[in-house]
Amino acid sequence: MAREVKLNELTELLDSASYPLSVDTARQEFEDVELVYADGTESLRDVLDRVEDNRFDSVDEAQSSILNTVPVEGVGEPGQSEGEG
Repeated sequence: MAREVKLNELTELLDSASYPLSVDTARQEFEDVELVYADGTESLRDVLDRVEDNRFDSVDEAQSSILNTVPVEGVGEPGQSEGEG
């Protein structure tokens, strides 16, 4: 069963890994994770396939790379925050 993770919960998920973390290892560790977007879901594995980095040296680096790869439509309307929850 897939684990659903909202974008505002991504840091907590990524914090469970050991760094440095190769993108290949991240694909394996998080293969069951579905990112929940404003307009649907996408597997984290598919997002990681689009990341240009080969490894992440920290949680912040991993999160930044992943969020830069998430489709704009997935985050919501321009100027809209995710809010709590």
